[in-house]
Amino acid sequence: MRRFAAGFVRWLICAFARTLTGARALWKGSAPVPEQRIYFANHTSHGDFVLIYASLPPLLRERTRPVAGSDYWETSPLRRFLIHDVFGGVTIDRTRSTPGEDPVATMGAALDAGDSLILFPEGTRNTTDEILLPFKAGLWHLATRHRSVAPVPVWIENLNRVMPKGKAIPVPLLCTLTFGEPVAPSPGEGKDAYLARARAALAALCPPRE
Repeated sequence: MRRFAAGFVRWLICAFARTLTGARALWKGSAPVPEQRIYFANHTSHGDFVLIYASLPPLLRERTRPVAGSDYWETSPLRRFLIHDVFGGVTIDRTRSTPGEDPVATMGAALDAGDSLILFPEGTRNTTDEILLPFKAGLWHLATRHRSVAPVPVWIENLNRVMPKGKAIPVPLLCTLTFGEPVAPSPGEGKDAYLARARAALAALCPPRE
């Protein structure tokens, strides 16, 4: 019964997200094929991973898991049900408050199991005027330890206006998700150089600002 309920809620949330935003997926540098990937995106709303997840074809969606902060998603039975049962998410301790817990190892275990990931390398929601916050090191660690998995940038446009911070009622607006070319680490490329290149690749997908 719990599995059936989770499946129904997942379908309902995805359908609502697509209807509310008119979500349009643009595959400009990669194709929606069943390959293992690390989808990394800009982060402006709690609904970001839902929209990426809902925009993937069903075959890809089945093996794609969002990465989310346990400090938010593990705080109530409803949130735990949503992130684990509904979306099969991977929760990590962003504060590193639990001794011995390694967020990269937790995410890596999902990749070792053959799943794809949705993650937000800024680490937190961007509420500044900057296009992107600096990237955390997790993307680099995953990309270098799992070189067969393609890191694919995904720019989410307009979702911060659909679900403004502090507002309970979403505003219907058209959202576009642009999937770019994979950004794999080059041989010998250091952490800072790779993160700067990945960040630039994601920022390049952002439409020109008026």
